[in-house]
Amino acid sequence: MVKRLVIANLAIWVVGIMILQRFLLPNNVIFEYFALNPARFGLDFMLWQPVTYMFLHSPSNVFHVVFNMLILFFFGMELEQRWGSKFFLAYYMVCGVGAGLIYTICLWVYALLGGDQGLLLTNVVGASGAVFGLLLAYGMVFGERVVYFMMMFPMKAKYFVMIIGGIELLTVLGSGVHGPVANLAHLGGLVSGFLFLVVYGKMAAKRRAGRSKKGRRGRNLKLVVNNERSEESDSDGPRYWN
Repeated sequence: MVKRLVIANLAIWVVGIMILQRFLLPNNVIFEYFALNPARFGLDFMLWQPVTYMFLHSPSNVFHVVFNMLILFFFGMELEQRWGSKFFLAYYMVCGVGAGLIYTICLWVYALLGGDQGLLLTNVVGASGAVFGLLLAYGMVFGERVVYFMMMFPMKAKYFVMIIGGIELLTVLGSGVHGPVANLAHLGGLVSGFLFLVVYGKMAAKRRAGRSKKGRRGRNLKLVVNNERSEESDSDGPRYWN
């Protein structure tokens, strides 16, 4: 599943954005309809945008798509091996969609409280929200693994996740929702991933507890055979043939 997601993202970026968008399609039509635009999502009911935006990347910054796909590949492969393809895809989509929705809701609240309403017209693209969710999951599942922060400083994965989460939070608190990078969406991916894993973990624990209770009740049941009745019935022979 990870490889398919990487191929899909790269194919959309190369064919859809770098070729079709630049040379064949009307001006900016792909981003107009499929990027996440809080105003168009809320007012024009383009409800598909929290899904489609995560498969689009900036045409002017190749590192945007390259870094996201590298993180998706290297961190996602181990998570998929641990979870399986179906659960991994569900988690990835929840993080990406959740990041987009949290970003959109926060911008609408900010605008309604008197903030810059022009931000509602800003297009957001990229798999970064989903990717940050993967980083969180990696830190929770493989917390003792050693990773390299900024490719130089070795540290345990759980501390790595804490650091990048802290950086994103401080960036949002410092610059707010302004700036060229949607750090609020990155935080949204972390929050969505954490809530998903916590809720799923509690549901799984309840299911295991229910199965355990059923097993204990089953062990207390006894099979009683009335041999005398069986012998009387056998002596008369069967009454009906099926």
